[in-house]
Amino acid sequence: MKKILKHRFEAVSLLTAENGLMSVTIIPAVGQPDWVIPSNLILDIVEFNEYIWSYSWQQQQVSIFHLLPREVVPTSIVILEGNTDVHRFGLQFKGSLQNKQVRISDVKDVPLPEQYLPDSYKDSPEDAATDSILSFDAPVKVDSYSSFDEKFSESAILSYLFECVEIDGKIYMIPDLDKIAHHLVDLDS
Repeated sequence: MKKILKHRFEAVSLLTAENGLMSVTIIPAVGQPDWVIPSNLILDIVEFNEYIWSYSWQQQQVSIFHLLPREVVPTSIVILEGNTDVHRFGLQFKGSLQNKQVRISDVKDVPLPEQYLPDSYKDSPEDAATDSILSFDAPVKVDSYSSFDEKFSESAILSYLFECVEIDGKIYMIPDLDKIAHHLVDLDS
């Protein structure tokens, strides 16, 4: 397996000079907590209401990762920066983005809510956090996701979960964007 290169955007470099605030964007997701990502990673937001696997953005094909099941009509794609132009990809979702300024101290680590854990993890949720970083094969039972077929199982939340956090009393998911980008690139190779 290829070594995963990390983004040049480290958390500290994303802080602004204004009292240690970080600009984040919340992306709505179906069947899982909404995603929160650094706003600096967003290259473009495109209105697009068809479920697709790749999108031609600035004369480059970018792979698409879905935050909704096939049965739901999407409204938009957000194009994210990658370690290289090959590792750029899009997130397809339904709804609207929300931008926030958050203090790092206001972001609390929390476990993934039990409703998103597979039955085998409900007795020991600490195992879920370990497996989420290590593999793509820890499936999560999400009834609203019935049939993802062409790509890896995007309903396997633990496979791309980096961390679950609470901001202003609401649970969000920080996705492992590097893992998603490298997996999508490997699929296209």
